[in-house]
Amino acid sequence: MIVNHFKRALQQKTPQIGLWLGLANGYSAELLAGAGFHWLLIDGEHAPNDVRTVLGQLQAIAPYASQPVVRPAWNDPVLIKQLLDVGAQTLLIPMIQSAEEARAAVRACHYPPAGIRGVGSALARASRWNRVPEYLQRAGEEISILVQIETRRGIGNLADILRVEGIDGVFIGPADLSADMGYAGDPQHPAVQAVIVEAIKTIRAAGSAPGILMANEDLAHRYLELGALFVAVGVDTTLLARSAASLAAKFICPPAAAGGQKESGY
Repeated sequence: MIVNHFKRALQQKTPQIGLWLGLANGYSAELLAGAGFHWLLIDGEHAPNDVRTVLGQLQAIAPYASQPVVRPAWNDPVLIKQLLDVGAQTLLIPMIQSAEEARAAVRACHYPPAGIRGVGSALARASRWNRVPEYLQRAGEEISILVQIETRRGIGNLADILRVEGIDGVFIGPADLSADMGYAGDPQHPAVQAVIVEAIKTIRAAGSAPGILMANEDLAHRYLELGALFVAVGVDTTLLARSAASLAAKFICPPAAAGGQKESGY
């Protein structure tokens, strides 16, 4: 079996620092895999990824120490099955709002009788095309399931979600949470921050691993101090866009300000 080092790190309560990948490209994924981050999130929800582009990025990252985490577009057992078959071992399932939805995510990730994952290991990169001994019996040992809480309803059901067996971590989605709370584009609003801080404490107290995405360095450090165990501290698209604009501005007139919009933290 291929060992899921990301899952082991969370079990050992070792903080993991990550980077979000939205460029949907194996070449850039490999470039960033050598940057030193513990984990890289391949985003299938908001980036233009499909199963084939996710596969290419998994292959590009594989020779490096960085661990891939894949976010599917939805809590869809068919899509989850496909992502697991191409070799994803850690999934971040978006928009989980209840214990029932969390249990559905867990079941989608495991073969019967524990779950409903379809058996197609002869076609699967995950089993190395049936070259991994006892893959069907042991695959679940190395699968890590992270659920994303990003609404007031999800926060309200957090205690019940944390009691669902098989969940390794709970990721707080600041962008959607702030929008659902009435502060779209402002996840750093004090009211949103109060909810995030309390959620991190609750997740950690339950023995699970809290996670979040925050490019604001001060806030990222604060979340780590509070006990967050997997924190993404940047997004590849944002890093490229800002670095390119900064370089251009040194030689050309700076671009017009974006309407005075608050810094989102991404």
